[in-house]
Amino acid sequence: MTTAVPNNVPTPPPGCPFDAEFLPPNLRKHVDPAAPVPLRMMAAKSLVPLNPSDMVGALYMLTFDPDAGVRETAAKTAAGLPDKILGSALRDEEVQPQVLGYFLGLVKDKDAYAEMLVLNPSTPDDAVADVARDCSSKLTEIIGQNQLRLLRNEGILRNLCVNASAPVSLIDNVCDFAVRSGMQLLDVPQMKAARVRVFGPEAAEAPPPQGPTAEEVLQEFEEAADETAAPMEEGKRLTLAQRIMRMSIAEKIKLATLGNKEARTALIRETNKLVAVAVIRSPRITDGEVLACAANRAMMDDVLRVIYSNREWTKNHKVKIALVKNPKVPLTVTMKFLNSFRDAELKDLSRDKNVPAAVQSFAKKLHEKKTAPKKQG
Repeated sequence: MTTAVPNNVPTPPPGCPFDAEFLPPNLRKHVDPAAPVPLRMMAAKSLVPLNPSDMVGALYMLTFDPDAGVRETAAKTAAGLPDKILGSALRDEEVQPQVLGYFLGLVKDKDAYAEMLVLNPSTPDDAVADVARDCSSKLTEIIGQNQLRLLRNEGILRNLCVNASAPVSLIDNVCDFAVRSGMQLLDVPQMKAARVRVFGPEAAEAPPPQGPTAEEVLQEFEEAADETAAPMEEGKRLTLAQRIMRMSIAEKIKLATLGNKEARTALIRETNKLVAVAVIRSPRITDGEVLACAANRAMMDDVLRVIYSNREWTKNHKVKIALVKNPKVPLTVTMKFLNSFRDAELKDLSRDKNVPAAVQSFAKKLHEKKTAPKKQG
């Protein structure tokens, strides 16, 4: 019996936050600092056959290359990529967040591309905040509509408020929403005006009590920030749930991002969709949590949409099966997944009374089609 030799992933250049695992194995040598410079220069000049998403990732890696010529060439190529590459790659949620943030810095003055990146949920909030300071009026409107980003990263709202191109009406609406959601920012004049509009003149200097902050909850329950912590005792878990109930929307979103599985499990049950989506988009979310959400028939539609739209998660066959069996997943999505199922799985689904009738019927038709005897010519 022979053992398969794993594909070696080259060590990333110093300073690069990720390795070349996303690239096809035979093309990883083009970003390997140990490979000959001409091989890396080929990729820096975009002369290597890569799809658009891999191309932008490779160019970003090469901006950390030990060779100055490769670094400069990669940066120049990245800044001049054609629309057929940028138009596809910048929309792709599977591209590494650092890559999307880097390209937002490059294309921030080109509204069409900057818009793609601002709308891409994988683009880092910090990169969006940087752009919010001096982007066009059109882009401020798009940034201001993303309520989850606004509550997750206060730098976005701060920078929108100093952007001379941002319409006053937009800033008023964004600040009113932020105040209602529990965001404070006592040093931002527009937020002070919003507090007066929302709570009255007595709230000018400080808003009414908003309940515990995410930081306070994490101090009180230190294990709630530690992914390796043992499960909480029932009494403590109940106390955590009570604290969460008293938190503002903005603080719940912070906790969804900073807290551990225990905190996320409590927050995913929230009726506010921004909080629930913040949980499923947490950078700390685990495959097990994703699977549990996919199988939960009471799960919010917005959370399920994030899961079934994520190509990486739906490569996991267990997640696909859970989604197919969940009646809240649209049939169009289910049908697409069923086409990749094995005959035996289709047969089981066609007889499973716990799946939606439409899924049963489609699985049965697919199974019959796949197993029908071929006609002799």
